[in-house]
Amino acid sequence: MSEEEPFDTAALERLAAARMPFGKYAGRLLIDLPEAYVLWFERQGFPQGELGEQLASLLAIKANGLETLLRPLATRP
Repeated sequence: MSEEEPFDTAALERLAAARMPFGKYAGRLLIDLPEAYVLWFERQGFPQGELGEQLASLLAIKANGLETLLRPLATRP
């Protein structure tokens, strides 16, 4: 029996490098978005596709104070 990873590390790396593609925070790393902005998306409905999945994951990360675990993976300009 093979041991499965508890989470998708490639998805975390993509999340850490992902940038907001539109709006007031266009170009900013998702991890740097204010929590209030991510909560607004939750209320309005997350976008379809990978961006919506990333924002939902980001909200869980921010809500649980786990940003410091993701930050080392973030790419810097």
